[in-house]
Amino acid sequence: MGQKIDNLFVETMEPIITASFLSPTEKLPWVRLAIRKLDTLKIFLMILWETKSINEKKYILLSEKLNEIGKMLGGWHNQILKQNSLTKAREKK
Repeated sequence: MGQKIDNLFVETMEPIITASFLSPTEKLPWVRLAIRKLDTLKIFLMILWETKSINEKKYILLSEKLNEIGKMLGGWHNQILKQNSLTKAREKK
């Protein structure tokens, strides 16, 4: 399970890095992928904690950081949606 979690950390970072270099209209699928990977990571971390494979202090520290990242990704997602809808509205005029 530890290796899977390590891989998910990397798999979460990859779409974030990719999205950061794309145009606003291309970012959305990558940000959504990052959010899905992050959610999966949170679930695996919770399983580790519930099976007592990670102590509570480490679980809390990691969970807090992952929640912060989730909020940032959610904000980025919403910002992209707004930008893309403004762009589409301008194109229709």
